[in-house]
Amino acid sequence: MTLAAQGIDTGDTAWLLAATALVLLMTPGLALFYGGMVRTKSVLNMLMMSFVSIALVTVVWLAAGYSLAFSEDSFAGLIGGLEHAGFEGLGPDSVHGTVPTLLFATFQLTFAIITAALISGAIADRAKFAAWLVFVPVWALLVYVPVAHWVWGPGGWVLDKLGALDFAGGLPVEITSGASGLALALVLGPRLGFKKDAMRPHNLPMVVLGAGLLWFGWFGFNAGSALGANGLAAAAFLNTLAAGCTGLLGWLFVEQKRDGHPTTLGAASGAVAGLVAITPSCGSVSLLGALVVGLAAGVVCSYAVGWKFRLNYDDSLDVVGVHLVGGVIGTLLIGVFAEKAMTGGTEGLLYGGGLGQLGKQLVAVVAVGAYAFAVTYGLGKVIDKVMGFRAEEEHEHTGLDLTVHAETAYDHGVLGHGAPVSASTVPSAQKAKTQ
Repeated sequence: MTLAAQGIDTGDTAWLLAATALVLLMTPGLALFYGGMVRTKSVLNMLMMSFVSIALVTVVWLAAGYSLAFSEDSFAGLIGGLEHAGFEGLGPDSVHGTVPTLLFATFQLTFAIITAALISGAIADRAKFAAWLVFVPVWALLVYVPVAHWVWGPGGWVLDKLGALDFAGGLPVEITSGASGLALALVLGPRLGFKKDAMRPHNLPMVVLGAGLLWFGWFGFNAGSALGANGLAAAAFLNTLAAGCTGLLGWLFVEQKRDGHPTTLGAASGAVAGLVAITPSCGSVSLLGALVVGLAAGVVCSYAVGWKFRLNYDDSLDVVGVHLVGGVIGTLLIGVFAEKAMTGGTEGLLYGGGLGQLGKQLVAVVAVGAYAFAVTYGLGKVIDKVMGFRAEEEHEHTGLDLTVHAETAYDHGVLGHGAPVSASTVPSAQKAKTQ
């Protein structure tokens, strides 16, 4: 029997292959986005935290993550089983809807990868790389995998029992990464010089390039979640573009009004905020709803990134202010702007659906955010106690690029953003290169 005869649609498969590649590209895009936002002395470490997440999460996903997230529910809507551990039974003839199951599993893997990588922005400049290597795979199994099952897995309680909606990952991706980033920021404490020293982005063109790659990949992220080349994918695609635009404009409006200067960093951050917020809602709201969702995220997130200075938590690259806050906005506004034409039945408050759906969205937001924060905080504390999560003070002062990776992204004599390097902090391999 041919694959086509078993129900595989070649058009849907071709689109999902492309979408999977687009979502994977988002993690290198995130590496550039984050890398440009840190100081020169730790840019390579920031890039590495994203890139190594690709390898770590992939191994976990192949071994057990996919099975636990997307197998039939095995315990009260909380977790799947292990029947597909090691991708057991997922050969080329296996079909999920109209696409090969192997492709669906790979598509979902790319979501898990970028979610773990997103957390790194909250602890930039001060985390031990070895501790990050331990944290990522354990976090993926304890936090991302269960939440993915709750929201998307067969029998998951958020989807099947609560009835909350999340089209492309506001709960498993944005809220889990934001809440987890806040937890780790509290475990590690603030950077040296937080609220005292200027910690400006060292390379804004790199930030904009990263944001552009993220935006490009986000079309695969959101429109790919339709799992087919169809009208819903087209609507999600357009909603993604629209929300990114209004998010950008909303952030710039706030900057102009508050500071008198619309900035490049603000434009990049605003676009990402709009994209974050439309992620859960792109398959539930109309174009008008998408415009409002993006605008709300751009305006609110532009204020939210300043909360860390008042509340004294050092979320280095604004994972909380953009991803947690933006994810909450987009997930909740489904309860206001959801339309029957998009959802197939569910309507939001604005379209006569009452407060019921908004209440369901709120329960999902609180439950997922609290779970992600609590488990991540506990995991971070355990790792910190066992091996230490915070980099040594001298390493942080010198820069993690040189002290951890024995490399520098730039000649510090030309771009003097890093601290003076003492001979005692230079690894032997680097000393040999410079002699």
